[in-house]
Amino acid sequence: MTLRRFRRPGWSRSVGARIALAAVLTTTLAVAIVSFGVVVVGGAVFADLMMKHGASAETAHAMFDQSITLVLLVAIGAAIAAGVVLAIVLGRRLARPLAQIGSAARSVAAGDYQVRVPRRGPEEIASLADSFNQMAASLEEQERLRREFIANAAHELRTPLTNLQGYLEGLRDGVIPADRATFESLWDEAERLVRLAASLDTLAEGDAGARRAVPAEVDVVVALRTAVELATPAIERAGLALEVELPNRLAARADPDALAQVLGNLLQNATRYTPRGGRVAVRAERRPADILVTVTNTGEGIPADDLAHVFERFYRVDKSRDRVHGGAGIGLSIVQQLVEAAGGRVGAESGEGTTRFWFVLPA
Repeated sequence: MTLRRFRRPGWSRSVGARIALAAVLTTTLAVAIVSFGVVVVGGAVFADLMMKHGASAETAHAMFDQSITLVLLVAIGAAIAAGVVLAIVLGRRLARPLAQIGSAARSVAAGDYQVRVPRRGPEEIASLADSFNQMAASLEEQERLRREFIANAAHELRTPLTNLQGYLEGLRDGVIPADRATFESLWDEAERLVRLAASLDTLAEGDAGARRAVPAEVDVVVALRTAVELATPAIERAGLALEVELPNRLAARADPDALAQVLGNLLQNATRYTPRGGRVAVRAERRPADILVTVTNTGEGIPADDLAHVFERFYRVDKSRDRVHGGAGIGLSIVQQLVEAAGGRVGAESGEGTTRFWFVLPA
């Protein structure tokens, strides 16, 4: 993060100049009122008192002018000068941080998200600076994620497209035989592109708010049994043991289609990253205010430093391993997006050779 100086607008048009002008006018008005009272009212009272003690009117007025008027004029001049100086100081103190925030906002609008403003001035303006810095930091993080998303998406598209291009060139040149194995490889790469496109569509719909969750009362147990039934062939082919612990019924508020996709993604993720001979466990339970669903698998586990990032788009704990297994790093992002859209929460825990993904739904 950088701290920069900003060019201030012209003083004559700034808020500081207006504050100074208002202060000078207020001071001048107050001095004028006091002067009127001293000169007019005070002069009349002074002359009346002097005449009661035998002095003439001319003598009384001369004494007043010599003693009071001169002092009053000096006091007026000093008061106006002091008011002008204090007004300018106050105006500049208020205008400087506001001008910096305004200039920084223009820099952010131009695409410079690293800009920050110092915390100075009255508490209200300092709080405004804090809010601006938080906004700039958030925009900077969003820009980082956007750039990473574009780069990762381009990479994920490039890999299957390169493979397809290589196969097609080989077929065209007669280097690769046009047999069933070749066409199955082409089909696998095409399917990978289709899955990636579908996942990107899901994420885009969630970001744009196009996909609105339609919560309804669903039986989570029925949804889990259906998801497990669909995932069982892949789990058996991977040589994994499957454990399912479910009560008879668990009613929750959720979008049925979104819940099915969440369960499918979690089971697919567990199957993909559990070594042969490992175990996948599915559990669900009712808690006082929600329903907890967990999908646990054995294996290498996830390092502690990576746990906080597993739900980020395209994030890979082990990039080479993920590509071998065909993952694009989007499935868990979709899980988080769909669960949170239903008012729930997601999380992950890993240690001692097991990894546990969980989510909760409002009951």
